Amino acid sequence: MHLLRRFSKMNSIPFIDIGANLTDPMYKGIYNGNKKHREDLEDVLERCWKNDLKKIIITSGSLQDSIDALKISSLSENLYCTVGCHPTRCDEFNKATSPEDYLNSLKNIIINNRPKIVAIGECGLDNQRLHFCSKLIQEKYFEMQLKLSEQFNLPLFLHCRDAAPTFIDILKRNSNCLKSGGVVHSFDGSLKDAEEIISLGFHIGINGCSLRTEDNLKTVSELPIDRLMLETDCPWCEIKQTHPSYSYVQTKFNSVKKEKYKEDSMVKGRNEPSTIKQVLEVLSSLKKEDPVYLGKKIYENTSNVFFKDK
Repeated sequence: MHLLRRFSKMNSIPFIDIGANLTDPMYKGIYNGNKKHREDLEDVLERCWKNDLKKIIITSGSLQDSIDALKISSLSENLYCTVGCHPTRCDEFNKATSPEDYLNSLKNIIINNRPKIVAIGECGLDNQRLHFCSKLIQEKYFEMQLKLSEQFNLPLFLHCRDAAPTFIDILKRNSNCLKSGGVVHSFDGSLKDAEEIISLGFHIGINGCSLRTEDNLKTVSELPIDRLMLETDCPWCEIKQTHPSYSYVQTKFNSVKKEKYKEDSMVKGRNEPSTIKQVLEVLSSLKKEDPVYLGKKIYENTSNVFFKDK
């Protein structure tokens, strides 16, 4: 009976996915350059609305991504997007006519489409993938993008991988750009890192990649509820059966291999917004909190940062 009550409660929880990479070719049926099935983004979205998603923020990682994300956001009044350049793609600033021209193009997207744009990003630092872009270039254009938050009074959607000391130092040096707050998404750092990030006024975004190890679970269990947000980072960062967090997952979804695509099933290995329920289930177990209370509190956290004027 307890599980039945908990499942019925879960249906009353509103969700906001703060990080969905819906511009990814996988939602067009393309995997590693090969077409495996028809484009099915609208089916993915229909499925997530049925699973209590109220809003989705589509994350952008480049100028072209920002344009594409904005186009997808026009499909529903519940879709919004970010505008910015991912650290691994910051070479694009130097490949443009000029870095200032690239930045101005991002600014023009914001100016002309403000109702749909809720954050600057995804920007930050990534020391795990320096083969895509060097540290110095990442740091330079991270700092440049922070100024967009101040200029447009928009929160930040931030990325940090194995770069916390420099990342936090840059944020501290640019404290005047942090007044609108924001989130460090897909967090998988230490509790000390999280505490420093929170002290600067930011929230912590949790997805499957935040819950991959026992150390991750211990860290997440100690984070303050009023600083948490939920995301899927789809089509990546699903909670896998090999993760210790999987033992806390209650909601399961039908999925098939992409080669055996079915319209009414998820694609195995391709995450999507509907699985945000699983992230909450893990969190509520780790924090020993009622999922309804926790889910509604996180919804409130997210609304207050990204949707306070909407």
